[in-house]
Amino acid sequence: MTEAVPLLIADGVSRSYGRHIGCCDVSLTLWEGEVLAVVGESGSGKSTLLNCLSGRLSPDAGRISYRRRGEAAPTDIARLRPVEIRDLSRSEWGFIHQDPREGLRMAISGGGNIGERLMAVGNRNYAEIRSAAETWMGRVDLALDRIDDRPTGYSGGMRQRLQIARNLVSAPRLVFMDEPTGGLDVSVQARLVDLIRRLVDDLSLSVILVTHDLAVARHLSERIMVMRSGEVLEAGLTDRVLDDPQAPYTQLLVESILL
Repeated sequence: MTEAVPLLIADGVSRSYGRHIGCCDVSLTLWEGEVLAVVGESGSGKSTLLNCLSGRLSPDAGRISYRRRGEAAPTDIARLRPVEIRDLSRSEWGFIHQDPREGLRMAISGGGNIGERLMAVGNRNYAEIRSAAETWMGRVDLALDRIDDRPTGYSGGMRQRLQIARNLVSAPRLVFMDEPTGGLDVSVQARLVDLIRRLVDDLSLSVILVTHDLAVARHLSERIMVMRSGEVLEAGLTDRVLDDPQAPYTQLLVESILL
């Protein structure tokens, strides 16, 4: 068995908005093939952290290193040019938004959304792009007869599954997920969580998952970080943290879902 190696390392990452602290002195290591959940209430800083890790925001302090495909040593994200960040975001990274409209082109077809990602990484063969779009429509449980329909006619759950297909078609190594089940009905959430778990296992994806839903975190992640007011209060194996929380805030979070 190949020994797991760090894929992304953050050390002392901080980001503020004037007097408001987004995240403060956050450090973490994401291992290859691992799902790490970042949980906390609204305003805890988890989305700010995710945007810093994914290159969407520049931290005020700290270092974020990512080991690119084919390279033994990690690269400091801050040293990459904007064009290199864009290339990573198209090829090695994926980003799943809570609102799929932020991650989709609503004016083009479902198949076009998937195919556009392949074109962004250099594929110009229409037959191959169409075939890949059909394959991924099936992998995310979307009917093939909707491939030429625009996402404006899709339900919320369908749009989210399409956004997942759009991101995964280019075979990324690392996927950032920002509340992927937020705003969906409970039954739709359950189906989506099962889909994500299956794809993570099948593709051996590394994932940083932001969620306020502890049940989602338990089902999808191996490790968990609990944030409040921009700081990490507790971290460890997901089952350990949720079954035997040590921080008073984590205890309150766990108790709130048991009431």
